[in-house]
Amino acid sequence: ITPETDLLVKLIISNKMNDSDAGPSMLQVNFVVCQICALLMACCFRLYLHPSKTSPLARHVVATLLGVYFALFCFGWYALHFLVQSGIAYGIMILAGVEHMHRYCLVFALAYLSFCQITRVYVFDYGMYSADFTGPMMVITQKITSMAFEIHDGECALFAGAVFRRMPSLLEYFSYNCNFMGILAGPTCSYNDYIAFIEGKPYRHRDQGSNGKPQGKTSLNDPSPNKEVIRKLATCFISLLVFLSVCKVFPVERNIDDGFIATTPFYAQVVYLYLSMLTTRPKYYFVWTLADAINNAAGFGFNGYDGEGLPRWDLISNLRITNIELATSFKMFLDNWNIQTAHWLKRVCYERCPYNPTAATFLLSAMWHGAYPGYYLTFLTGIVVTLAARAVRHNVRPCFLGSPTHKLVYDVITWASTQIAICYTVVPFVLLSVGPSLKFYRSWYFSGHIGCVLLAIALPVKPRHLRLKEQQLGLQPSSTHSQKHKAT
Repeated sequence: ITPETDLLVKLIISNKMNDSDAGPSMLQVNFVVCQICALLMACCFRLYLHPSKTSPLARHVVATLLGVYFALFCFGWYALHFLVQSGIAYGIMILAGVEHMHRYCLVFALAYLSFCQITRVYVFDYGMYSADFTGPMMVITQKITSMAFEIHDGECALFAGAVFRRMPSLLEYFSYNCNFMGILAGPTCSYNDYIAFIEGKPYRHRDQGSNGKPQGKTSLNDPSPNKEVIRKLATCFISLLVFLSVCKVFPVERNIDDGFIATTPFYAQVVYLYLSMLTTRPKYYFVWTLADAINNAAGFGFNGYDGEGLPRWDLISNLRITNIELATSFKMFLDNWNIQTAHWLKRVCYERCPYNPTAATFLLSAMWHGAYPGYYLTFLTGIVVTLAARAVRHNVRPCFLGSPTHKLVYDVITWASTQIAICYTVVPFVLLSVGPSLKFYRSWYFSGHIGCVLLAIALPVKPRHLRLKEQQLGLQPSSTHSQKHKAT
């Protein structure tokens, strides 16, 4: 599961400049200027259009108009695609009815997004990122489908967290899809959370039962996000500084250079692969953390309090850097990378697909990311790696839990294995084309693929439906015991 703003990142700080290498293009400058303006507008939005001072209607209007203006400023008339996609999807929601709206919206939104991606890549400018208007459409696609699924689940009472049971007004709908805080770089979010923020009820709406009444204690104060915004802006600055200082030292393309492959020992190639892919991450850290800071500056993103009573501003955060760099399993890496997209994929695909949900989820992610062949190679490889990692964790990990020393050894080995597996998997995502990607895998003799297939076959893992059944049976005795204890 890889980032929805990959193309936007390269729009901002691309190391693929034009042939004259004259510096960033005007479109890149426009993008950065808009994000800085969005940060300033977010501060004003929170101070002068606070829910205690103005109505939700005014907040919706301002958020929507600013978002449309920023989109037009960056992408020109291509930004009309945002409104067309959103408008047609809204009509589908009204005409299709609750029972089928989520399916039709998913098919239409993905089809429209894919059409724009294919025409941009293969008709206009293959390999160029100068006017990638499909980046924001990826986030809008997530929002359209998330809303449709929320409405469907709320009406059918399929999920406990889905309490949204009415169609939004047209203004509410466009405000959710095109607000200035997330129009350019996301992240996606729940419609329930967004409306609660606009109406001045962040966090508290998630403490309500099905009858709309509060369950348990709720916090009624409005904590300041200033410290969190400053911390995230500092993270942005450090990430950008690291990226600009080291990205050209370890170019990813060197992994497929004939001279490098012929003269470099294999262990050195492994180390260089890790370093070259490691230096590509700070650009994602920069863009996602800045987008998070913009939302927090507007007051959006409050997620209650931690165990020490400090406010948490991670409701729509897209990554946890420490957990990513220290991940000891493929799953742990994915759970902390592009978090909101992972939630979206889990909600619309993994939890609903009756057969091979892992493969279906990776294929949906590939389709959503774009038309470059490298994306599909990455996600097809990701299926095999995920199955192998799951098999190893289920069969090998219990053998190392007997003592802290054995657990430490296991963690060190799995950390190194996870980092190399991630790098091996995402090289085609960076190289984009089939030829260079297959050249890289041939230089490694497809060892990653072969090893993962052998592990997935040799190490047994129970099917998902059997694991879920065992979990349910395991919970029943404890629940019965709890009820007897309470009665006693």
